[in-house]
Amino acid sequence: MDLATLSLVHDILEQRGIRRAAARAGRPASSASAALRRVEAALSVPLVRRDGQALVPTLEAENRLQHFAEIARATAALLSLGQGTSGGQAIPLASLTRFAAAAKAGSINAAARSHGLGQPQLTRQLAHLEKAIGCTLLDRSAKGIGCTPEGLEALALAERITAAWETLAAASTERFRRSAATWRLGAIIPFGHESEIAGMLARLAVEWRAARPRQPLFLSSTTADELISGLKNRRFDLILLDTDRYPSEFDGCLIDQSPLALAAPRDLREHDGQDLAALLRRSPIAVPSPRSGLRQMTDHFLEATLTSAERARLTLVEVDSIPVIINLVLKHGHLSILPENSLANISPPPVLLPLGPAYRQSLSLVWPRDTLSRQAAETVIPILSRRAP
Repeated sequence: MDLATLSLVHDILEQRGIRRAAARAGRPASSASAALRRVEAALSVPLVRRDGQALVPTLEAENRLQHFAEIARATAALLSLGQGTSGGQAIPLASLTRFAAAAKAGSINAAARSHGLGQPQLTRQLAHLEKAIGCTLLDRSAKGIGCTPEGLEALALAERITAAWETLAAASTERFRRSAATWRLGAIIPFGHESEIAGMLARLAVEWRAARPRQPLFLSSTTADELISGLKNRRFDLILLDTDRYPSEFDGCLIDQSPLALAAPRDLREHDGQDLAALLRRSPIAVPSPRSGLRQMTDHFLEATLTSAERARLTLVEVDSIPVIINLVLKHGHLSILPENSLANISPPPVLLPLGPAYRQSLSLVWPRDTLSRQAAETVIPILSRRAP
């Protein structure tokens, strides 16, 4: 790892964009992108996520930003000591560590031995460091070496930089140690604390701990698209999807199915519910985003019930929160397609107009095709499949 890479990554996090950071540093965007990948690989931590066209620092990056900033500030101060070459920031962290060792030992030979290097090799590295910064750091004499005034400043800055990097690396080592033992299950977002899915996941958290006390289980909820993406990049080890279709590269098991119904306001007149197409045409419809399996089933029903011209005139309100959608139905005259069991605990419930056996919400557990994942799935499936008492 070198100072140019770390400074460039700090700019990416600050500027929230690879191209902006690259332009500021006078580097190609490809160099900035490669620098980001190198640091993420070294720390085993994702530092950015995409939000539309923008890059947003992850929470892990936000927690580490002060250390990146410390390295960037100390690097700028280090280069200001002299007239460094244009590539002066490409200084390996190892060179700073070895310079500090030599300065403290007062002997290049002693520092070389402590780092398992030959004296000529360390001498060349120190010369390259002085050239990169653009000033003499060490006075050499028959009695040994000592720091010049610039060398004393460089020594303090080198220690600041290496301390900040060691803090970053130590945090990532601990995170890797924890995550290596932790299984991560991603699930669709429950409809509320009383919903069947919330009950399933709570039961899983308790019974997994009893079955695998040395392997913590981390539960996270998001949309179906995000779950599949997370399984592909191993952010999740297993996922619980609200669909029975998933990429063929994975294995899976159908856990449950629930009939879907058109939920309507409680004051719906009986004859209004006899013509679903007419009801859909004149009422706003609350739907989750297209990233969810429930939205895909909603779209299938609308396509089968309405013409393309009628669908173009619908008022669709996208909300990625089932509690908000239910509120829109109960209090604001909206319609929505929801699993019947998700509304069972609402008293009094909205009017439910069944859609028929072709429209059901499926819950599937999905996992990669490897032995460890299959064994984890075998622990999870009986727990999720069992009905609550």
